[in-house]
Amino acid sequence: MKIKDLPKIDRPREKLEKYGPERLSDSELLAILLRTGSEGVNVVELSSKILRKFSGAGLAKASVKELKNTFGLGSAKASEIVACYELSRRHLQNKQSVLLLSPKDVWDELKDIRDHKKEHFVIFFLDSRNQEIKREIISIGSLNANLVHPREVFEPAVRHLAAQIVMAHNHPGGDPSPSQEDSDITKQLVDAGKLLGIEIRDHVIVSKTNFFSFAEHKLI
Repeated sequence: MKIKDLPKIDRPREKLEKYGPERLSDSELLAILLRTGSEGVNVVELSSKILRKFSGAGLAKASVKELKNTFGLGSAKASEIVACYELSRRHLQNKQSVLLLSPKDVWDELKDIRDHKKEHFVIFFLDSRNQEIKREIISIGSLNANLVHPREVFEPAVRHLAAQIVMAHNHPGGDPSPSQEDSDITKQLVDAGKLLGIEIRDHVIVSKTNFFSFAEHKLI
């Protein structure tokens, strides 16, 4: 039985157009992808059976072969389901990656040193998916080229297999605006990172009440 053979009020596609996807059950959403049922079973019933078979997150991990062996699904339908879940997974992953460790996140994470009387230079080591591997305090004291040498930054980055890093330090005076020394050190480390293939994603300066991001100001 096809979707069009169902009463109009029960047709998933019409319900989605009228009420939005959040009003549909999982089986109704899957029915829109399947479009038709199988012999003696309408498409919504078939969807329910598939979801029971692949309970929890099982359907999202199912292969085309597994789906084809379930209730006689054809290659086209099985491929559409796998493609749909893969697209959703990538979108969610990319969204999480973009949002992870924003300048505000860095400011939140460094609450213990924001108003410290000495400058603390901190490195967040990230993998290629923007997930934090580790963080380390590289130096304590006035920020200068002698304290923050590229070796001190990139040796642990290589050791932790980091693909990119976010640098941060606090300004005890309360103004997060970068000094000339801050800008010079940032440029030096960005250039060194390019040679090593390790991206400097941002340098965030934090104070008790605010922060400054080199990336947001297009200085990296």
